[in-house]
Amino acid sequence: MSRSATGLPFDDIRALVAAMPGRDEAAVAAIRARDAELTKPAGSLGQMETLVEWLGGWQGTPRPAVNRPLVAIFAGNHGVAVRGISAFPTSVTQQMVENFAAGGAAINQICIANDLGLKVFDLALDIPTGDITIEAAMGEAACAATMAFGMEATAGGVDLIALGEMGIGNTTIAAAVAAGLFGGTGADWVGPGTGLDAAGVARKADAVDAALAIHAGHLADPLEVLRRLGGRELAAIAGAVLAARMSRIPVILDGYVATAAAAVLYRLDPSSLDHCQFGHLSAEPAHRRLLDAMGKKPLLDLGMRLGEGTGAALATGLVRAAALIHAGMATFTQAGVSGKD
Repeated sequence: MSRSATGLPFDDIRALVAAMPGRDEAAVAAIRARDAELTKPAGSLGQMETLVEWLGGWQGTPRPAVNRPLVAIFAGNHGVAVRGISAFPTSVTQQMVENFAAGGAAINQICIANDLGLKVFDLALDIPTGDITIEAAMGEAACAATMAFGMEATAGGVDLIALGEMGIGNTTIAAAVAAGLFGGTGADWVGPGTGLDAAGVARKADAVDAALAIHAGHLADPLEVLRRLGGRELAAIAGAVLAARMSRIPVILDGYVATAAAAVLYRLDPSSLDHCQFGHLSAEPAHRRLLDAMGKKPLLDLGMRLGEGTGAALATGLVRAAALIHAGMATFTQAGVSGKD
């Protein structure tokens, strides 16, 4: 039984989920009214128009803007990596964090191109989580504390946050979390990740199946799925998503791992991700399956599978463009253009 029944940390998470604010419908109505007056045929900008409604509805303003966007990357290491489930050693996680700091990663260039802030959070990389095939990844208090740490990413006047991750072995973790939340076997949810061959993918599936077996009986509770099968970067992302909701900050999620983290909140309350967009469809095969399970559609499909927030960052540029279009276009009256009779 989850210790949350005794009033320990997970109760605080549940209380926040129960208290989530909704969308500002008055702001959405005002955005739609202005859109009807802009110098274009109705609906001609397609999803760019609905993105503005989403942005303004969650920012709570009829004139939404993306002035202080942030890409937050959470980095964690995993005990299950000893099972041969990745093409790279866990030391690469720390090396990539250092590469982010030096400005040498793909995400750095995308942030420069789109004028995005970037923060990288090192989640105790020298202490991997428990090997999920034989024990829980985290205790409840540690999981809740990591979620609380993730919540801090939304501080400082951020008006849009894109969430990504770095962690060798974490597509195996994402697969385990997805299976724990939505059912199925390891083979249903694993993929090549960083470039595994068929034998490596089979090892991933076996690891997920072993984890599901050892934790069976505890997986009806989504927060137990997170602490038993997840990782620190997933817990931090879930915390950041929840904190953003409480502060009315729109969220863009990256690929498979970030989506698995957010799915924990979805299973607590399907409306908990209404303030989120899914930045892109990862080439990791099970990402589509996970999005479909939640009825979500990605903004981009570029065949990417890098992680580190890259897809979410590219999508942030799209959202910023949508906001600028809505704010900067002239109305028919302002431009002296004849409207539809």
